[in-house]
Amino acid sequence: MSTGMTTRSGAGTSLRLTVVGCSGSYPGPDSPASCYLLEAEHDDGTGPRTWRVVLDLGNGALGALQRYADPLAIDAVLLSHLHADHCLDMCGYHVLRRYHPSGPQPLLPVHGPADTADRLARGYDLDPDPGMREEFDFRVWGEPVRIGPFHVEAIPVDHPVDAFGLRISVGGVTIGYSGDTAPCPGLDAVADGVDLLLAEASFRSGDDNPPHIHLTGADCGEAAARGGVGRLVLTHVPPWFDPADALAEAVAVFGGPTELATAGAVYEL
Repeated sequence: MSTGMTTRSGAGTSLRLTVVGCSGSYPGPDSPASCYLLEAEHDDGTGPRTWRVVLDLGNGALGALQRYADPLAIDAVLLSHLHADHCLDMCGYHVLRRYHPSGPQPLLPVHGPADTADRLARGYDLDPDPGMREEFDFRVWGEPVRIGPFHVEAIPVDHPVDAFGLRISVGGVTIGYSGDTAPCPGLDAVADGVDLLLAEASFRSGDDNPPHIHLTGADCGEAAARGGVGRLVLTHVPPWFDPADALAEAVAVFGGPTELATAGAVYEL
């Protein structure tokens, strides 16, 4: 497991977040694009074990994921939206599961927007029927879902494609993930009262930023302040910007603990 920063809440660990990739828009020199591993212990009646879900799988992330977990030991994939920096390594994951020498793998649940199956098939130049449906069980975001110990709620947010922020809870601990979004009511719903908010900070205040796409560091800080967030972690900063600028903006408006995501960082809550 990573030697990255750890934060603890309560008497024991109920939810572990590992930052697999946090580079915005494309992989950077120090990190793949967006990908986060969530782990929690759970007994579903067959005995206690560690459950694992992957939150987004952007370009370059599948390789790094193997540092932290066996890709065949993942219980589900949660896709916030279908831009390449959040889903493109699903193509490689399809190959891994289809042709692994250990033999046929069970269908893996993949939760995402309505056109996820067809979009990923096009990404690997597959006939959409069956596309990747022999490896993945595609499920469309709608009502909250339960995956082992994880309770997952998808909330629509403001982005040029169908996009969702996510609230992932285990017991009394909740992580909020903005996905990619501009400021909107959906973002506030994602952030409301969470123990940790993982928020994208792709833009800088003062620049001529187009509307309805991304957040600034200040936007992240303001959402965290409105929501009474326990800890704010800024992510998805593009390599062309200095992440310290996003951090300074967020700190100026949010009085709680605030830091930058780094590849390999671990948060235990």
